[in-house]
Amino acid sequence: MQDKQIEKLIKAEAKRQSEGLELIPSENYVSEDVLKANGSIFTNKYSEGYPGRRYYGGQDFTDQVERLAIERVCKLFKCKFANVQPHSGAPANLAVYAALLAPGDTILGMDLSHGGHLTHGHPLTLPAKIYKFVGYKMKNIETGEIDYEDLRRVALETKPKIILAGFSAYSRNLDYKKFVAIAHEVGAVTMADMAHIAGLIAAGVLRNPFQDGFDIITSTTHKTLRGPRGGIILTRDNEEIAKKIDKSVFPGIQGGPHMHTIAAKAVAFGEAMKPKYKKYATQVLKNAKAMEAVFKKNNVRMIGGGTDNHLILADVFGSLGVTGKEAQTVLDEVGITLNMNSVAGDTRKPMDPSGIRFGTPAITTRGFKEKECKRVAELMLLVLKNKDNKKIKDAAHKEIKSLAKKFPIPKRFV
Repeated sequence: MQDKQIEKLIKAEAKRQSEGLELIPSENYVSEDVLKANGSIFTNKYSEGYPGRRYYGGQDFTDQVERLAIERVCKLFKCKFANVQPHSGAPANLAVYAALLAPGDTILGMDLSHGGHLTHGHPLTLPAKIYKFVGYKMKNIETGEIDYEDLRRVALETKPKIILAGFSAYSRNLDYKKFVAIAHEVGAVTMADMAHIAGLIAAGVLRNPFQDGFDIITSTTHKTLRGPRGGIILTRDNEEIAKKIDKSVFPGIQGGPHMHTIAAKAVAFGEAMKPKYKKYATQVLKNAKAMEAVFKKNNVRMIGGGTDNHLILADVFGSLGVTGKEAQTVLDEVGITLNMNSVAGDTRKPMDPSGIRFGTPAITTRGFKEKECKRVAELMLLVLKNKDNKKIKDAAHKEIKSLAKKFPIPKRFV
């Protein structure tokens, strides 16, 4: 590389990733094939429009790439229509809102403080300035049970045009049938933001919302899907909705698609069709349960009481007297990366909350099984309980480096 400054930083980041353990549940490692496609010469090509309906010439191969990505993702998620052009999850959500709503219309989604996402109604986001958001919460924070009775009450009262299921920090399964029943009662469209668990759904280890009658699924393509950073919008079988979404993505909120990223998405979708991928997704869940058992044994409060998916949200301030920011910092020092996170009913500020959020997608990609994940959880708690003890932290860091060396980041998955 001619640019030595950037080359140095790339090498430094590669070293950080290889020597540490990634527990941020929204992060993962892509295969060498995905990486090559993402860095391919398709980045040179402008392709405004859709396959067969482009605004520029020279589209023979871009059309084939995009059609292949659409074909594969529809097969993975058992749906009829897909838009693979969104640049990420937030634009995907915005595109759906813009396709189906008028300014001022109401969306019912999970409250951010109870595990929802910024794009589900945080007042500082663009969607919240255009549409009206109302929220639903957990009925029982200790079990994670959603208050479906209150969800129905709010829906009947506010008449939302979209009822949104999905989350960024929620560890239990959702009852999709109840969402659909309530939506039918008020005449709403059902939309599932499955960014975090899309890979687990694709593998068949978690339930597909389309099975229970959901209309739309949005997702990122990284996280558990192990693809490049990007987004997708899937429509079960309603061609009219699909056409509105296509127009909303382009020319509505985006210009030319990133064809190199769509090529990488197609590669990732192909990898997710292989038998090894289902084994991977199954292991993600087993590994999360192994970590849950350690935290439960040590009486650390977990929001929802544990996990049914890939992530855990732990109240370390309430249980250990360590703030989320302190926990994130001290664990980073020993080679464990995760993120601070607010918990339901948190009295602390978002930039120094009570909780931490962590998960198993990335370490499972490296080959970690229950034994190793249990040990990582034990090391996390050891460090948090002895955050000012340099000797203990140094020993933990050495062990983390040893684990990382034993389970290197793989180049190929299939």
